[in-house]
Amino acid sequence: MSTLFEDSFKTTSVDSARYDRVSRITAQSLNHDDIHLTLDVNTELFPMSKGDVVTVALASQLTDKETTYSGWREPKVGEKSLADDYDYVMYGTVYKFEEGSGEKVAVYVSFGGLLLCLEGGYRHLSSLKQENVYLLMRA
Repeated sequence: MSTLFEDSFKTTSVDSARYDRVSRITAQSLNHDDIHLTLDVNTELFPMSKGDVVTVALASQLTDKETTYSGWREPKVGEKSLADDYDYVMYGTVYKFEEGSGEKVAVYVSFGGLLLCLEGGYRHLSSLKQENVYLLMRA
């Protein structure tokens, strides 16, 4: 399975004022001081509060098998999926990889209108120069 990035984050804010059932969360990495996350989450499916700790992973595929499809598909019987280990999964497109000052980069991903911005050191985020990724979260 192709995990490109995985880290634990502590939620620093949850803004649910803009949309029904969707909150924009901000979070700080517990393992790397320089990694920050801003993410739109369907909080009806995955409720979140300030102070929650979540594991966030980004992967290029969910199974060991190489696939020729684009997007989500049900795993075959007996096939292990990376999604089995997480509570919340989205599929999206990296639409911007922005290099900032020094070693800082920002990765922007759209999950059908729900957005992710992951900011941090190039060393930790350089593997996210992908076209399509899965976002996986668990509490």
